[in-house]
Amino acid sequence: MSATRPVYASEADVAAAAEPLARLRRTLESVLFGKEELISLTLTGLLARGHLLLEGLPGLGKTELVKGLAKALGLATRRIQFTPDLLPGDITGNPVLRETPEGRTFVFQPGPIFANLVLADEINRASPKTQSALLEAMQERRVTVLGTSHDLPDPFFVLATQNPVELEGTYPLPEAQVDRFLFKLEVLRNDAATLERIVRDRELGVEPSVSQVMEAAELASLLALTRRIFLPDVVANYIARLVDATHPGQSAAASGVKFGASPRAALSMASAVKARALLHNRVNASFEDVQAIAHAVLGHRLILDYSARIEGRSARHIVADLLKEIPTRQGALPRTLQESPA
Repeated sequence: MSATRPVYASEADVAAAAEPLARLRRTLESVLFGKEELISLTLTGLLARGHLLLEGLPGLGKTELVKGLAKALGLATRRIQFTPDLLPGDITGNPVLRETPEGRTFVFQPGPIFANLVLADEINRASPKTQSALLEAMQERRVTVLGTSHDLPDPFFVLATQNPVELEGTYPLPEAQVDRFLFKLEVLRNDAATLERIVRDRELGVEPSVSQVMEAAELASLLALTRRIFLPDVVANYIARLVDATHPGQSAAASGVKFGASPRAALSMASAVKARALLHNRVNASFEDVQAIAHAVLGHRLILDYSARIEGRSARHIVADLLKEIPTRQGALPRTLQESPA
């Protein structure tokens, strides 16, 4: 018996998705000024069903972006303010002793993680033990308390914000948890023109008004359509070679890398390039999509050794060098040689 052939997205499907996605993009751009690329990557992560980590100094709009997204989508949303005294049970929930017809018994009381969209605000201000309470939830979309598993709502997204680790009162996230974030996005300061617009159009302490622009069924349809975007074999091969090249000894660019990206990074990249293709009204992913999201997928997954730090190389530098070194098609010359004059 032959296997069922996958049903890929048609041009009509992709065209129909353009209007609701544009509507959502405009809404987010009205919340956060001058951050078009950040908003595009946020929407890409949403369509890919991934969790996002936003890093930046306080006051740059990280939390406002997440809150605006939640309001625009009309999803059940909970906010968890991470602090040093937060406990794992404060996130997942705890068993509570209650009176029942059979007598007193422990009944599970769900925590704030039981929502479609969870805003984990300043996630790196809690201890690593508390941060690890999110591990199972982010990977398997469920939590286990006292040996009993409880499924989380569908869809389920964790959008976390963190302050740079150089600030006081922060803890580095465990590597296992960092790997569960599809993207790590850096939120940079605004230029003078954007600051002028903020001063004119915003009031201190007053949140921007955001209306719901997408129904739950519409979002579910877009998420399903993303999975039907075609991933050509040559693009899948490029992703595999790019991720493999992040490991020591596999490429010149990986010099200074102690541990490279995991298979989860390759799967994350495959999902993200499909989502980006849909955002750009295409029925198939391309090499351009891989190169556009490589930094967001790989940068936070590379663990550097002391030699890279001495040389002043960051993960961003290494990913940029990988994109130059690894050719898009297997067997081709490295891109640096392809582009050099004869």
